[in-house]
Amino acid sequence: MKILMTADTVGGVWTYAIELIRALGASTDHHFILATMGRKATDAQRAEVPANATLVESEYKLEWQDDPWSDVEAAGRWLLDLERREAPDVVHLNGYAHGALPFRAPKLVVGHSCVLSWWRAVKEENAPPEWTRYRDEVQRGLAGADFVITPSAWMLGALDQHYRFNSPTRLIYNGRDYATGKSEAGNRKSIFAAGRLWDDAKNLRAVVEAAPLINAPVRIAGDGGADAKNVQHLGRLDAAGMQRAYADASIYLFPALYEPFGLSILEAALSGCALILGDIPSLREIWDDAAVFVPPRDAEEIAHTTNDVLANEPFREELSRRAQARAALYTPAKMAERYRETYEQLAVGSWQLAEENPADESVIGVGQSTEADHDPLPTANRQPPTKPEVRP
Repeated sequence: MKILMTADTVGGVWTYAIELIRALGASTDHHFILATMGRKATDAQRAEVPANATLVESEYKLEWQDDPWSDVEAAGRWLLDLERREAPDVVHLNGYAHGALPFRAPKLVVGHSCVLSWWRAVKEENAPPEWTRYRDEVQRGLAGADFVITPSAWMLGALDQHYRFNSPTRLIYNGRDYATGKSEAGNRKSIFAAGRLWDDAKNLRAVVEAAPLINAPVRIAGDGGADAKNVQHLGRLDAAGMQRAYADASIYLFPALYEPFGLSILEAALSGCALILGDIPSLREIWDDAAVFVPPRDAEEIAHTTNDVLANEPFREELSRRAQARAALYTPAKMAERYRETYEQLAVGSWQLAEENPADESVIGVGQSTEADHDPLPTANRQPPTKPEVRP
């Protein structure tokens, strides 16, 4: 089967796309035409492209960037031409606006995030009028899709809240196969966070504000930061550098205001870090009793909770075990199998029958979670670990 897939090279969508392509190449004969936008791939990214994918690059602006619409329209013509040349069985769009294009092949749209839900979560208000065209373009793309997929039930609900569309929807959690570092638990001394400092959704400014009150060195990787009191800014790290940083950290601190899935959290959990996360619905959904949750806008409480977890080694080790157990469920193989099923249904048109059949729980209403295997721990172990005593 041949799939035309779009991706951007700017954020986590690239990681997701490469992971999915690789996993499908390992077990099936799927071949991908990977059409990228946003900016040209780096040499390191090109080296990641699996053998079952052909990379086709562009620098067209993405729909959420400033004044993108002439580029979005040009990218649409480019994608339609690619489809005519390549004749894929399925078109897989990791963006919204191009879902309205008249592709010959059936098309799915994956909603990794969106500006309107971002604005509501981060700014605590509706997006201003200048985002009206974005809303309309996204809505048309969602309505034009044969399938809409998201990596969390929360994200499905967010799309349903902000846009009108009747396309069938499906929840498919992301997966990650991550090579971890070698540090033993007892040698982990630092607190680690990663992300773009200028991205309000990641909320790493709260980590910087909390750092002077935290009883361990705080290290942050990503663009846009600088050293501060009790903060070592590591800059942008390559894959090996990230592995070392996770391995050296006892806690991954990520007080996000908005995060529809969170691949960096999954990497940290696979690396053995205990998780302290922003108390938002999407992260509650995904990490449940395998993390400690903090009010993301309260730097003092973030520091206080981090110090409590640091001071209670048995509790911290239990958090690490639970995070690893939960992370082990989010595998590329599971993700790939669900996408394989979706591609095959689209290719033969059977998604229409599945939508009408209430027994097919893989096709779901917006905002509902029906991943049958999403049970992170045996029932006997589902009780949350005892939270450390809060000290005055």
